[in-house]
Amino acid sequence: MEEEDTRDYSEPCVQCSVVNWGLTDEGRFYCKSCHNVIERTKEVLTSDVVPNTKIQSISRGFRKRKKIDKGWEWYVCEGFQYILKKQAEALQTLGVCPQMKDEILCNFWRRYLQKSKQAYCTTPASYTSKALSMSDISTDVDSEPERISIHGLSSFSESDGDLQTESSFGHVSSIGNASARETTSICSGSVDGGSYLLKRKKGNLRMSMPMTLSFCYIALLWLREPVTLSDLLRFVIDGHIPYLNAFQYFPEEMKLYGVDLKIFRVESWPVYEDVHNKMSELAAFLDLPCFPAITDSCFLHPNILCIKYLMEANLPDELHNWTCRVVKKINVGETDFLTLDPVNKSARKVKYDVLAAAIIIVVLKLLFLLDDQYEWLNANFAGKRNQKNKEGCLWFDFKKWYKIMKKSVDVEQKKLDEERARCLWKCEKPLFYSAKEKSVVLKKRQMVVNLQRQFGALSGSMQVAEKQSPSSFQLNWAEENTDGNCFHGHILEGVLQEKGNSLTTMNTKYWLCTVKLCNEKICGHLTHYKESDFPQSYQFVLNLFSFLLRVPASLIHEEVCLIEHKLFKTKLHRK
Repeated sequence: MEEEDTRDYSEPCVQCSVVNWGLTDEGRFYCKSCHNVIERTKEVLTSDVVPNTKIQSISRGFRKRKKIDKGWEWYVCEGFQYILKKQAEALQTLGVCPQMKDEILCNFWRRYLQKSKQAYCTTPASYTSKALSMSDISTDVDSEPERISIHGLSSFSESDGDLQTESSFGHVSSIGNASARETTSICSGSVDGGSYLLKRKKGNLRMSMPMTLSFCYIALLWLREPVTLSDLLRFVIDGHIPYLNAFQYFPEEMKLYGVDLKIFRVESWPVYEDVHNKMSELAAFLDLPCFPAITDSCFLHPNILCIKYLMEANLPDELHNWTCRVVKKINVGETDFLTLDPVNKSARKVKYDVLAAAIIIVVLKLLFLLDDQYEWLNANFAGKRNQKNKEGCLWFDFKKWYKIMKKSVDVEQKKLDEERARCLWKCEKPLFYSAKEKSVVLKKRQMVVNLQRQFGALSGSMQVAEKQSPSSFQLNWAEENTDGNCFHGHILEGVLQEKGNSLTTMNTKYWLCTVKLCNEKICGHLTHYKESDFPQSYQFVLNLFSFLLRVPASLIHEEVCLIEHKLFKTKLHRK
């Protein structure tokens, strides 16, 4: 039937000079050799209305394909938007507020596109010195970036224009086909991939894979969701949030080629400090107002976070009274200190989870000193007392706690190392750039899968079952267990004494991690951490919270030093 409709048209194709025409679903002629689509449509004779009338179907959202079958003409920011959408959906699956994606993250993203002049502005700028001709861009937002309302834009879920990725990014892709073809790089599947990695102007943030996590984090922070940055990165590493090879979720028509892989391919896991610093830069770049206040009833407040980490570290509940005293003493629980204000550039951007862990470590130093002597002497005394009086409340035994925690952490660390060793950095979905390569690539991929299956059967290693739902706690300690591994109900009788109407520590000494802090602008860090310079008990506690937060021990050590200098500011000033 198709041959009868096209046999009367014998003009050769302008691209490949071959006469081999077929019909699309919309009734247009296309070349079967090079897939070039022309404006000619088939003529249909009908006697229902008017004889010899030409019927032409209107194609909504039809995109002209490039040469060598590379799919749609798409932009790099379209790819990042698709990844952001998938990450937001994954967070919603984990229980995050539904308005995060459509009301918060979407508006932050559109504000970024306008501030960086990629879309939603009168004269968008290109990445190269040769500006694209964008006079035909259709947009419903023509205002300046400063006039954008945080809650006044549409959602990610809406289908805007002819976008095929089910998101609200329809305006950048409406650039004229002629100008788009002129700027398409032969080394990239995207229109602007070749020029995307060029040097930017100062203050203009370039999107990257870690930056997508910064977008998610500021959206979570705006909503004051009970998800810390360390939790977010842990969910990413465990595979619950798309990050590694996230481009495999792109539509098949969005082909990646050349430098596109350098932009979207991930070769390392996200780093806590990198994502946090990018979040601070992003909040300032978007010129966001002061974030919603973090009060003492908010999950990110140090008093509440300390409860979480005390439970996870299997420490006595009584320690929480001391963490609250330290928080009040150094004024880190104030709303002005905790709330993110991008306008105030001099204010220190708080790392909420690291701050809570550091406060607990300082309290442990206040009570047990952690100098490899005092805590062990106290543990021997508590152990003898517990053997004599088994019916009453048990005293906290630091030595017993150390042995149990070290064994548990070693087991969990081994599991984590094995999971990371099994991680496949290559994309499971094979990449191919033309119809001719498709069969070859798929055949090679199937061969690799078969070899992996056979090797697994021979070695006796079974494939890991589907991932369980993530939890805020990595280590769980139940008081109902009779094995005596839970220390939540233990008391601090052996390290506290009454003085007047209040309790104070029996230990009167304290050693500082560092007497003088470095200049952060010159040195890059406030302090330096070298394990051999510190007692082993301090190293163990530091490494314990480093494992729980999945951050370097040096980052927590730096926060401990800051708290110590605030806590003993008067004594240090006298010296």
